[in-house]
This record gives sequence, C-alpha cells and structure tokens, in this order.
Amino acid sequence: MTIGQPVSRLDGPAKVTGSALYAADQYVPGQLYAAFVGATVPAGTVERVETQDALREPGVVSVLTSADLPKLAEGFAAAVTQPPLATWFTPLQGDVVHYHGQPVAIVLAETIEAAEAAVGLVRVTCRPAPFVNPDTAPPEEPSAESGYAGIGDVTFSKGDAQAELKRAPVRAGGSYVQPSRHNNPMEPSAITAVWSGDTLTVYDSVQHVYTVQSTLAAAFGLPDTAVRVVSPHTGGGFGAKAYVWPHEIIAAAAARVVRHPVKLVLTRAQMYTIVGYQPRMVQDVRLGADATGRLTAVIHDTDNVTAVTDDYVEFGSSPSKSLYATDTISLTQRVRRGNTNLPTFMRSPIDGPGSWALGSAMDELARELDMDPLDLRLTNYAEADPSDGRPWSSKKLREAYAEGAKRFGWRDRPRGGTRDGDWLIGCGMADATQGQFRFPSRARVTLKDDGTAVLEAGYVDIGAGSTTVFPQIAAGILGLEPTAVTGVCGDSDLPFAGPTFGSGTTIGMGAAVQDAATKILAQLAGLAGWPAAEVRAEHGMLLHGSESRLIKELVREAGTRELVGLGEFNLPGGGGADAGDADYATRTFGAVFVEVGVDPELGLLRLRRATGVYSVGSLINPRTARSQMIGGIVWGWGMAAMEASRYEPTLGRWLSPDLAGVALPVNADIPAAIDIAFIDEFDAHAGPLGAKGIGELSATGVAGAVANAVFDATGIRVRELPITPEKLLQ
Repeated sequence: MTIGQPVSRLDGPAKVTGSALYAADQYVPGQLYAAFVGATVPAGTVERVETQDALREPGVVSVLTSADLPKLAEGFAAAVTQPPLATWFTPLQGDVVHYHGQPVAIVLAETIEAAEAAVGLVRVTCRPAPFVNPDTAPPEEPSAESGYAGIGDVTFSKGDAQAELKRAPVRAGGSYVQPSRHNNPMEPSAITAVWSGDTLTVYDSVQHVYTVQSTLAAAFGLPDTAVRVVSPHTGGGFGAKAYVWPHEIIAAAAARVVRHPVKLVLTRAQMYTIVGYQPRMVQDVRLGADATGRLTAVIHDTDNVTAVTDDYVEFGSSPSKSLYATDTISLTQRVRRGNTNLPTFMRSPIDGPGSWALGSAMDELARELDMDPLDLRLTNYAEADPSDGRPWSSKKLREAYAEGAKRFGWRDRPRGGTRDGDWLIGCGMADATQGQFRFPSRARVTLKDDGTAVLEAGYVDIGAGSTTVFPQIAAGILGLEPTAVTGVCGDSDLPFAGPTFGSGTTIGMGAAVQDAATKILAQLAGLAGWPAAEVRAEHGMLLHGSESRLIKELVREAGTRELVGLGEFNLPGGGGADAGDADYATRTFGAVFVEVGVDPELGLLRLRRATGVYSVGSLINPRTARSQMIGGIVWGWGMAAMEASRYEPTLGRWLSPDLAGVALPVNADIPAAIDIAFIDEFDAHAGPLGAKGIGELSATGVAGAVANAVFDATGIRVRELPITPEKLLQ
C-alpha cells in the first residue's frame, strides 16, 4: 500500500532534465511574440499612440491599441463572476489609465527581441490626472458588488466585545502593519493563444484550466467546448495564477486580430503590474482577559489596499473568528482604494496576514499577564468553532502544542535576552491555522493488461506534488508501484478537476482518484468471483483471504486490454465549492516555535532554528508534505524579516518591480535545524481520504512567532513588517 509512504516525486526527472514543457516553452509554427507597452502615469487618459517608428523595426508585424482590439462579447459580465475573473477592468478596452504599467498597446513581432525593442519605440501621449496613493487613502466599506466581499463576513459580531474590552482587567494589542508583497514564482505568467476558425487553444501558466476555459469562452462569445486550455506544468503559482487576468484575454484577442498564434510572457516587472499581489494591510487587534488569562473580548479590525477599479478584500480577521474560545468577538474588513493594480490571494491568504497580527497580540497579552504564551493558548483552547459552536471536523492542536513544545524544548528554553557572543537569543511561538475549501472533481483511471495504469484528470501541478500524490493514490488501491501509473493532467479536455488553490486540491481530486481506482478494484473482484468488499490489491496481485490472482491475467481473461474506472467527488447540492461539511467546522492547525538571534549593534536578525507540528488529517505522502512545511517556514521568514513591495508616493508606482530590488530568503538565511512533525489524524468529515490541505497552512503563524522571538530577545515590540535592522536599532 503506497498511500502514506514517502514516494519520491514522479515528475522530478522531467523537471531537472528540462524535458518538462511550461507555457513559455510551447512553440506553434507561425507564432508571433507579444510585448506590452505600459502606461507611464498612474492615472489619466491615453490621447495618442504613435507606432510608426516601432513598425519600422525589423521583424515587427503589428502594434495594436484599444482601437484595434475587439470589445468583449456582449453578455460577458453576466456570464462570469469575480472570482474566477480576477478583475472586472480589462485594459485596451478604452483609453482610461488607472495604474502605472497598465497595458496601452501590444507589440507583435517575429522574435521576442524585435518585440521588446519596438516597445521602446512606441510613443504614448497621456493626459495625466490626479492619482490616489492607496497606502494613505481613507479606509472604506467594501463594495457589495465585489465578488471578493462575498467570500467571507465583512463584519461579524458575537456579544458586545467593545463593552467587554472596557471591563477587562487585562488588555493588550495594537496596530499591526504588513506591507504589500508580490508573487514572484520561478515561471512568470505566460500564454500562447492559437485560433483555428472559431476555436481557441491556449497554453497557459495557470492554477485551474477550467476557469480560464469558461472565462475566455465568455470573453469571445463562444461555447466552453470551443476553448481548450493546456497547462501540463506550472512553475509556481502562489495565487497570482489562480484566477484569469487581463493579459490572457488580451493575448487571445490579439491572436484573433492578426490571425497568427501569439505568445506572451510577462517580464518580471510586469508580474508586479499585470497580475495581483498580497495587499498592504493595517490590522488593529485588541484583546481583553481576566486575571487567569481567559479571553473576554477579541476585536480585530483590518483594512487592505485595493484598486480604484475593484475591491479585493483580504479577510485577515479570520483567525480571530476561529482560534480561541471566547464569548465576545467583533471583526471588520475595510479597503483603501488607490491607483494601483488589483491585489489577489497569495500563499496563505487571509490566515497568513491575520495570524501575524493575532499571534503578536496574544504574545503581548501573555506578557501583560506574566504568563507563558503557550499556557495562554491552552487556557483559551477552542473545543468547538468559537464563531458558531459547530464541532470541528477534526482537531488535534492540543497534541501539536505538546509535541512541538517537547521537540523544541519550549519549557526549558533560555531566558529571553541570553547572549551567545554578540547575539541576543530569543524564542517565540504562535499558532498556525488555515481554512479549507473543497471542490468537485472527476478522474479517469485505466488499468492495462500489462500491469500499468493511466490516470487522467485536468488538475494542475504548481510544484506541490500533485503529479506524484494522485498517481500514488491510484497505485496504492490497485496494488501497483507508483511508477507504474502515468498521470496525464493539465488539459481542459480531460475530466474536470478542482483548482490548485484554497488548500482543497487533495481533498477533492484525491477522493475522485480514490473512487475511480476503487471501481476498478470492484471490477477485478467481479472477474475473480470474489466479493468486492473483501478484496485488496498488493504487488500486482488481487487478494481474497488466502487466495490470490495476478491482476494483469484477470484483465486478459476478461477479453479486454483494459479496465476503466470513472471516479468523482461531489459536494452536497451539486455546489461548485464549499468550506467543508456544513455540520462541522473544517480547518487545519499547528504550532510554530522559533529561536532567533539579534545583533543589537548592527540590527541583524537571524533564524537559528524552528519547529512546526501540525494537525492536518491523514498524510498521503510524508515526503512531499514535509517539503511543503519547510517551504512554508522559509516563506514565513521572508514575510517576517525581508519582503516588502513599496508604493512610491510621488510617481504612483511600485518602487522596485523586479527581483534586483527585493530581498528574498536564500540558503544562507535558513538554518538546517528546521524540525517538522505531524500528528496522527484522520478527518472523516473532510473527505473519504481523511486528508486536508497543507500547502498554505505551512506559512501561517511563522511571522508572529518571529516577531515574538524578537521581543523575547530584545524587548522591542515590532508591529510593522518586515523586521529590518533600523527597527532593531532603537
């Protein structure tokens, strides 16, 4: 049985040898290379686009403006929703400029070099208009018309939290600020669009092929069946590739106008302006408690920057609704609208930013109470969902606390501010938690008479291990080695698969694969004349008690070359997504412990070691799971100590839209001492596999734990990320 075993990545050889084809690797005969001309003002109107010099550049075929591109199909707005449409604003549909870098023309050439050279020769005249800096814009209520506002509760209250806070003998908290941060996957967003009559094929770097299919179909007034989306490998997503962005529509429209295939690969700078980012957030968290540490009030007010065109809402208050037992909760979400491109989800959205603020406030409360931060959490352990009293689908956070404390040595940790040479040593901890989504999925598994199998479904692997885990599930049920199962994925012509985001991929897609393989197992049992409920498969054999049959011989004796199982995972009422069984609250949990060193003379901050222990349901592959959690801790360290995208208030644009101006964690920043463990758990309510999502959970809680460790080391409470040297030289 391979389920639960640390199987090596099946797609590893293809990726390290370069044979794996990504969107930008695709080549279609006759294709043209596209490059955007971006607006140089953050607000205004395009008055004139002069293309003559660009068209004289050798190899340049066309320069398209808003006058050349077709309008979106009538009924487009009624046919799609936001999300999965990332933003309602599509550039090159008019002349208004809403943000710096907004596409105002698109160059098409025979080579990428010619296209990029021609971009500098296009002369754009804009009439500038006053712009709004989103960082300093006043917070406002999100628009009810925003699809993002419908993802959660814009306001939530339970009891009178304000009154309880005033009465509380112990209070703590404050304002916590997190800067904008940009998605920088190794593979930038890329698309190749190919028309054949009124049918469209796109090779796209995405996290869900089916939403691209339906959105592009609606944009051009086509049935979904007239659009095919192919994405066999996606080189990182993190959220920027989750939804459908304007560049995908524009590239397909340009290909239709010039009647040539068009390849568009965003530059690193355009990844800052064409797709979304995690927005700057200001979170005000106020906690009240009695003398024993029992929480009597939790107030969490958040706001995030957004565009003037749409309201993206980052529900950072979510952890305060879910983590601690309390009778009074007050949560609000607001937005600051400015002239910038629209933000989006970024790995560990909602709970990632929220856990940084709440985790810091809880540490401050523990200090006020002169109480161990872990004991404060145990005092307020939520045996049921604090917001509505529903039981948890599963939860072993208490066990994670205990195991993490033991492995880290939390109870025996050095006193805060202990010196190691020039370094002050500090320890901190915080909770990790993430909400879960489930999506319907389908899978087709074909067992062949040579003892191999093929798994077909439209899921996308963004590097998290889907192309290993799903064949591993089929192999485990059919008694095959994982290498004997070939996964075919990333194509909208294949059986429908849920998206690779929302921590819901394994729950839905894994259950569909399980169902398909189990149906084949039942067929084999029928061929052998044994009860389906009493058989199992191991090492290529079908077993029933003391009897056994070679599986491939059973297939041949049936007079067929293959057996096919069609599997599915459906949601109650046929829904397209949910947050788990309605009768249960479904989340993942964990505890993060870190030790840091701070050089008080230079303001340097270093991660010395980290421990993470998690309650996530059953594990399909401990190897890929552990890799996810290590990556999440590295991600969280970058959030805590290094990363920030600054909006330049004079020019109205991103200050450093490239990797040269962005500090990111590298090997030298991360110690080998990262200890990961999982609590044994099976969540029967999440799905038949008992598993839940882990990729996003891994990055929650880390920033809070780091900030708490910094305070332990130095006595400096940093409430604005990242924790850079100037904040430690007080």
